[in-house]
Amino acid sequence: MKPASELSPSAHVDTFCRDHLPPREQWPEFEFVSPELRYPERLNCATALLEDTSRRYGADRTCLISPTERWTYGELVRRSNQIAQVLTEDLGLVPGQRVLLRGPNTPWLVACWFAVVKAGAVVVTTMPMLRRAELAKLLDLTATTIVLCDHRFAEELLDAAVPGVTTVCYGDAGPDDLLARAATKSGEFTAVDTAADDVVMLAPTSGTTGTPKATMHFHRDVLAAADTFSAHIVQPRPDDVFTGTPPLGFTFGLGGLMVFPLRAGAATLLLERPGTDVIEAAVREHGATVLFTAPTAYRALLREGKTDVLAKLRRCVSAGEHLPESVWREVHTRTGIRIIDGIGATEMMHVFISSADDDILPGATGRAVPGYRAAVLDDAGQPVPDGTAGRLAVIGPTGCRYLADERQTQYVRHGWNLTGDIYVRDADGYFWYQGRADDMIVSSGYNIAGPEVEQALEQHSDVAECAVIGLPDVERGMIVHAAVVLRPDVTGNEEKKRELADHVKQILAPYKHPRSIEFRDALPRTATGKLQRHKLREERASTP
Repeated sequence: MKPASELSPSAHVDTFCRDHLPPREQWPEFEFVSPELRYPERLNCATALLEDTSRRYGADRTCLISPTERWTYGELVRRSNQIAQVLTEDLGLVPGQRVLLRGPNTPWLVACWFAVVKAGAVVVTTMPMLRRAELAKLLDLTATTIVLCDHRFAEELLDAAVPGVTTVCYGDAGPDDLLARAATKSGEFTAVDTAADDVVMLAPTSGTTGTPKATMHFHRDVLAAADTFSAHIVQPRPDDVFTGTPPLGFTFGLGGLMVFPLRAGAATLLLERPGTDVIEAAVREHGATVLFTAPTAYRALLREGKTDVLAKLRRCVSAGEHLPESVWREVHTRTGIRIIDGIGATEMMHVFISSADDDILPGATGRAVPGYRAAVLDDAGQPVPDGTAGRLAVIGPTGCRYLADERQTQYVRHGWNLTGDIYVRDADGYFWYQGRADDMIVSSGYNIAGPEVEQALEQHSDVAECAVIGLPDVERGMIVHAAVVLRPDVTGNEEKKRELADHVKQILAPYKHPRSIEFRDALPRTATGKLQRHKLREERASTP
């Protein structure tokens, strides 16, 4: 492998991505500490994940499952090759061009992803729920040339289309449909000989703090996520059936529902509209063994009395936002399952701090995943003593490279990736989440971590979920404000507010209790289930 300071000769004819990498001095430090992370100079991750796995485990092995379909590895190879032929032979795609994918989690979306990557092009991943204004900005930012879209999600996209972009739909059974075109192709296609450090994907962040950014990932980054977190923490088996709720347009979903199972020769069950009923069916009817989802879903399964399905799983993985210790313990008490918590970032491709099995310490996010190292730094970039809160910083085989975004210098400093999270590390190397850097509340000189107050509130039997933010206050600078969703049939009134405030005082230092409480039917979340505290702050700021 070339030194991290050098790039290999690119296979890209369209050099947009190489041309728009951040300046080298703004890159984080990269480390490839174990042999499995030292990838060859020439690497196409689609070949490594699909053709290589098919040869290793057999083309007849089940690969993709949906409620209505079941594909083998061999069928995915052939269908992705056929789509690659359409892209290159009919649409004139050349290596390096950007192809935006839009659609729910289906086998055909996976086939499109592999087709684009085999053709040496760059995938622009999107959430199915993005609207026309968001799509238009993304198309412009990434200079996308071709869009492959599930026909059911085409209206918003077509309205957002910009000149020079070709949109091809799939699934409507018409003569111009992508699948109809693909059916006329031979299915013989040789993947482009890309460099391991060619950009393979532009992944927008999910926008928990406002304006999304597009992150640039190399072919080797995709495999590194599988060869670190998946290999060491999830520990997949070839007979596993993965399933879960995150969209493939979100790197948590792309890894957990496509990259990880295919790297291990396993199968994945793709769910278009996941909910607790669908998760339950996935386990009972399809024999799912590994579940990837967010804390929101685990809360819902507890609330609806469906945790018995979790007991049938081999692995439960949670990420996307902090998993409250109360949720972890309740699931464990009811089922014996030890949920694997983790923190990852779109900028880092996937999870970099986590623990599994007996190494789990309830309440802690975990320890640095093998292949990564993490530290807690002060504002000057210096390590703080264990037990002291500071900014989480990470170095490993993946790292942040924003596309044309000045925020690159905010995320990467002194070689470290700064995730924007506040953590405490203990003497045993476990990392304890305190909150987002922009979510810390300073009230009357005290630093108060919103998630700590949230955990205390969620221990009350009447609270389904909540979010805590700081609000400006003349006397105290800021006060603790809680947005609370009560369980069904519980009435929210002034008496209930006093009861909840008193409840927090019994658990935490009294100065941490919420001095302002509002009751809501739901909390604002992204399409991936992440809580959007910035929207709560914006709502309160606009309230007279």
